[in-house]
Amino acid sequence: MHTPAGIIEIGVDGGSLVSLLFVDESDAPPEDPPDDPSGILERLRAYFAGNLAAVAEIPVRFDRGTVFQREVWTALQDIPVGETISYAELARRVGRPQAFRAVGSANGQNPIGIVVPCHRVIAADGTLGGYAGGLDRKRWLLAHEGAMPAHEQTVPGLLV
Repeated sequence: MHTPAGIIEIGVDGGSLVSLLFVDESDAPPEDPPDDPSGILERLRAYFAGNLAAVAEIPVRFDRGTVFQREVWTALQDIPVGETISYAELARRVGRPQAFRAVGSANGQNPIGIVVPCHRVIAADGTLGGYAGGLDRKRWLLAHEGAMPAHEQTVPGLLV
């Protein structure tokens, strides 16, 4: 699917989203798939058009990952649109306050980007940290959601 933040590849199984990843343009089909019986593409289009709550309505299922990774990915879904938390806060929320590095690693392995909002996790000092889809996309997503940290808003390369 072509989006303002780049091209995403989605995997749907039984009406649930099981993967959402950014892909290189050379790996993408020429146009969006026409069929959307699950309504997932429609909700994603609504999100990119400004209805930020639309992605919360998308059912997800984690088909892989360790128990710990799934705990982290589930906790990500509790971060409201327009807000960010630190890796340390996410570690606290999963009951392992000293495991912020492990939480960061699990966050980076999230198979369902955007809908399971790993982009809403930033470093404790307010910098963006990392993002599997690239920092420009993380900046774009946070700006789109109104959650861009103030000192990150003027960084060159922002896709907005």
